Amino acid sequence: MFPSSSPEAGRDQWPDGPRPGPDDPSRGQPPAPRTGLPDDDGERRERSGPRRARRSGEPARRPDDEPDIDPDEEPMEPVEVRRPLALTVAGFAVLLGVGLVLGAQTSGPGHRLPFAFIIFGVQLLFVLAWTMAIRPPALLLVALVSVGVAAAADIAAVQTDIAGLAPLGYVAAGGFALGVLGQLFRRVDRVRVTDSLGSTLLIVVGVVAFATLIVLSRIPAGTQAITVCLTASAVALTVARLTDAVAPWPRLAPQVPRGAAGVVVGAMAGTLVSALLGGYLVTPFTPTRAAIIGLVAAVTAVLADLAVGYAEAGRLMAGEPPTMWVARHMQGPLGGFALAAPAAYAMCKFVL
Repeated sequence: MFPSSSPEAGRDQWPDGPRPGPDDPSRGQPPAPRTGLPDDDGERRERSGPRRARRSGEPARRPDDEPDIDPDEEPMEPVEVRRPLALTVAGFAVLLGVGLVLGAQTSGPGHRLPFAFIIFGVQLLFVLAWTMAIRPPALLLVALVSVGVAAAADIAAVQTDIAGLAPLGYVAAGGFALGVLGQLFRRVDRVRVTDSLGSTLLIVVGVVAFATLIVLSRIPAGTQAITVCLTASAVALTVARLTDAVAPWPRLAPQVPRGAAGVVVGAMAGTLVSALLGGYLVTPFTPTRAAIIGLVAAVTAVLADLAVGYAEAGRLMAGEPPTMWVARHMQGPLGGFALAAPAAYAMCKFVL
């Protein structure tokens, strides 16, 4: 018998290979278990690990698929170091250090108020710069509470019978509690009260830290310790910024326009100046003791200034809009002197 249709009628002949099986394995013979994938030379490769279960709706992965490899990330361009800005911040650090050192020289028994007024002016600058830079949820409330805490801390430092830090600690705790409670009563700021705890505590502690200079001026050798520590801090901050304007390398982070050379050279210069001052001051100061307390103050001030730069870079990377230009760049030196003040008090108590 002849086939009902000839090969020329548009149908292909059967291939020479084996006939393909049915689409549904349940209607025919079950497929043979596979032990691997054939290589070009006929051998089979064994699986390197257990087979992953396929989720419903997920397309089956073909054996010849290759895992996706993420391309290498492009290196981030470092932030440009602006030389005029670095010189401006260095000049502000010099003015701030000279004002505090000369103000400490006006302090004496029965004449603490002139130095207290100078400290209060620096505290106002600190509150302005830091509230405008970090922008807490209740900015006006935090600023007013911080100004009240600064005034109360200065009064406590001048009027207490025994010079100590305990009254300042009470003032700081009360001001922090008042700032938090004031935000809890505001419905708008109640949601962000957790975010505001850190910023409120930071500003309150900063203004109280400046008041420790008044307490330090009331103890023996305190005025000389203020001179050594604040001079070392001012020199360290100034030299660090000047070095960044000339040679900002090696960069500590691409997002931060600061260099490691400025941090190291600034701390060394501050220590050297404090050692030189120690040779001209009276007992109990010696060049070695002055170098020790100057080193601690200089390193503290420079690291605080550097931390401010990292915090500002973090805010910009998080998408927050930049704040007032003057406030952002006053923040570093003010934070450095605020942290160097309690360091000077501690070193005066432990070293001298």
